[in-house]
Amino acid sequence: MVEVARRTSTTIPTGAGVSSPGVKATWTRIARTRLVRMSTAETRYCYRHPDRETGLSCSECGRPICADCATFAPVGIRCPDHAGMRRGPTTRLRPRPVRRAPGVALASGNAPITRILIAINVAIYLIGASQGAGLNNPGGSLYAKLWLDAPDVHNGGWWRLVTAMFLHASVIHIAFNMVALYLIGGPVEQYLGPQRYLGLYFVSGLAGSAGALLQTPGVTVGASGAIFGILGAMMILEWQVTGRLAGNAMTWIVINLVISFSFSGISWGGHVGGLIGGILVTLAYAHWRGGRAQYGQLGLGGVLGLIAVAAGSVALAYVRVRGYA
Repeated sequence: MVEVARRTSTTIPTGAGVSSPGVKATWTRIARTRLVRMSTAETRYCYRHPDRETGLSCSECGRPICADCATFAPVGIRCPDHAGMRRGPTTRLRPRPVRRAPGVALASGNAPITRILIAINVAIYLIGASQGAGLNNPGGSLYAKLWLDAPDVHNGGWWRLVTAMFLHASVIHIAFNMVALYLIGGPVEQYLGPQRYLGLYFVSGLAGSAGALLQTPGVTVGASGAIFGILGAMMILEWQVTGRLAGNAMTWIVINLVISFSFSGISWGGHVGGLIGGILVTLAYAHWRGGRAQYGQLGLGGVLGLIAVAAGSVALAYVRVRGYA
């Protein structure tokens, strides 16, 4: 998410009001983690503990593993048989010595919602580039109707809390955001399922917009709030699997927050807001059974969590913009 200096006019004939040489974009660095969603149609069991349901699979062999058998590494989750492969530092959990059970094939790696979101972002960017001052300087009437700023929201443009997450200020800005969305969005979508994932994306983006308005009333664009929300979800999923918050997702969250606070022109409010929104939504999604979090169908608790975070975000935005004419 990027802050953009606002012109005095309400439209941008050339797009220069959306992106200027002084604008700095940031992106979300990630550690790729392979997660597999708990499916209600096919129950999966740990190959070392046949009595334990699981939504995790080894990134090397594809066999399902439970939390006690999982080893989180920078390249994904590994089973005990592949945990010794050295590609970087790992966090080894304590597996219990049991007899080996037949393996199950890795679940499909399709992430259609992530691909659709990327396509929408790219399409809107190309339209903005055609109306603005070129591929690296989008703008025009479309951006003027969709960007986020306090005066326009105060005057009734509440849709901007959602639409701003589909706008980007430069080629570098959209490129790094979309790469991050592809790499971290796919595994989280597979784990949570398309309905939960879509709710996570939009509500995290909404929370990011509220955070951006709390930081500054000026023009802000970018999907970083939603992407930070997905990173927050991955951090919670790692914690639920390993029992530790200090995993790969936490590492990249800290790195990117340091970057966010270190440079001007970056909407750190949008990043923090999206992160908090993603964490709260993921916690609301979880079904706790036997001390373990599971993600089956979207239940009442998850729906209420989405509504609560969305309503809270809109309320914060209202408090921020009510004084603008």
